[in-house]
Amino acid sequence: MATTQTLKKKRSQSPSATATKRKKKPAAKAKGWRTARTSDRHELYELSVQEPSAEIAFMERAFRERYSRVPTVLREDFCGTGFASCAWVQHRPNNRAYGIDLCTKTMAWGKGRHGTALTTDECKRMQWIKGDVRSTPTEPADVLAALNFSYFLFKTRAGLLEYFRAAFSNIKHGGLFVLDAYGGYESFSVITESRNLDGFTYLWDTEKYNPITGEVLNHIHFRFPDGSELRKAFTYDWRLWTLAEIQETLIEAGFVRPAVYWEGTVKKTGEGDGVFRRKTVGEACGGWIAYIVAEKPVSGKQKVTATSKSAAKRPAGRSAR
Repeated sequence: MATTQTLKKKRSQSPSATATKRKKKPAAKAKGWRTARTSDRHELYELSVQEPSAEIAFMERAFRERYSRVPTVLREDFCGTGFASCAWVQHRPNNRAYGIDLCTKTMAWGKGRHGTALTTDECKRMQWIKGDVRSTPTEPADVLAALNFSYFLFKTRAGLLEYFRAAFSNIKHGGLFVLDAYGGYESFSVITESRNLDGFTYLWDTEKYNPITGEVLNHIHFRFPDGSELRKAFTYDWRLWTLAEIQETLIEAGFVRPAVYWEGTVKKTGEGDGVFRRKTVGEACGGWIAYIVAEKPVSGKQKVTATSKSAAKRPAGRSAR
């Protein structure tokens, strides 16, 4: 369910920074040292930047802050390997999940990796769907998650609004839309950041940024102790949206009360502490990551509140993995 742990406050970090947010799980040691030849890019990505248990805990906390029921249905747009969706159905015996993505190969890898770990009952409650997230309807979800910055692939306001409206139609009244975002002044710099993990190094490479259009080109590379590398294991051709733009577009799409959850800071190091709290004022640091949570009104007739106000098409649905 992308990721910032190499920009420092300087603080957390850019899409290498989501690691601070939920990437505290160490990589599993293989026999001997990892090399580019013996490593799998999807496994390395998950070890570097994903921690479904933390994501699920956050989504449940945000949901319970607003509603008196427990969320059971998750729709994960741009699901990639389905790591988070599979964890969701394992989390509670009545949870159901829909993972939507355009990349058959990535989903097939996820089925082999995570799907095979599910029980027969859990498999029945997990649905893998190849499709465009804008035109693939599912059972209305309690929570629709678009994480790892995957929706940054929409480079125009019209494109972003179209996706948000599609998301709105796939959420229950009284449900949540959960996204994440990254930024900070180093996010606009041509820079390569590195983070050492157990047996390999994760590199977040910002190749270019266009301040006129907001477009950014990023890559993830992996480096190994023997000097070998997986170059451009993942490439992201995005627009770097601001939190203000995202919130405004959410309201235009019909959502109410969009709220930003800002990551706290470890005073001694100046880095992110992995704890996200609702804030209206952020810090002008080198790198940050945040969650955005928006509500679909309980009643279709509910209007945007005063609080809410303050605060050639290609298929879309491929994950940031």
